[in-house]
Amino acid sequence: MTQNSSPTTSVARLLEGSRVYLRPIQVEDTELYYNTLFDQDVRRLTGTQRSFTKDQIARYIEAKGQDNSSLLLLIALREDDRIIGDIALQDMDSLNRSANIRIAINEHGNQGKGYGTEALVLMLGYGFGICNLHRIELNVYDFNERAIRCYEKIGFQREGVQRDALFYNHQYHDSILMSMLHHEYCDRYVEKAES
Repeated sequence: MTQNSSPTTSVARLLEGSRVYLRPIQVEDTELYYNTLFDQDVRRLTGTQRSFTKDQIARYIEAKGQDNSSLLLLIALREDDRIIGDIALQDMDSLNRSANIRIAINEHGNQGKGYGTEALVLMLGYGFGICNLHRIELNVYDFNERAIRCYEKIGFQREGVQRDALFYNHQYHDSILMSMLHHEYCDRYVEKAES
């Protein structure tokens, strides 16, 4: 997913890191988002099995803007405003203070550079510090070793395995459930005020 913003266009930045920022997705991003759903590597890593039309994607983006239980953001590079992926907090449960997180970094050339790590830490900070979540979980397929290493490096803990959860390309794959709790995030990323 790539896009350059016009230099005269002001880009809304909800969360900003040193190399990436996260911005709201707009209906105008439909073409951009649609094209990523047909990248074979992205489809495999995310376990995407269905095909979608542009109209379905536009409706999905509109619905996400009205959904209080999720937050879908695009990941952009600070240096040139190029969109390199998306990230979402979803299934937010205010009673149990829990949510699911997912991320996709598109195009092989953007992977393995730490952009996803930075985006995840930004979104975790938002989830724990703004949305008052206690637990954020994710699922990752067993063949996505790079993502597993990234999640463990960030501080996610393995909780279990859903055996044969995904059927893709003629075979079944396990899904690994991982999570992070609020205090685990704080221990790693929130500086303690000195007394």
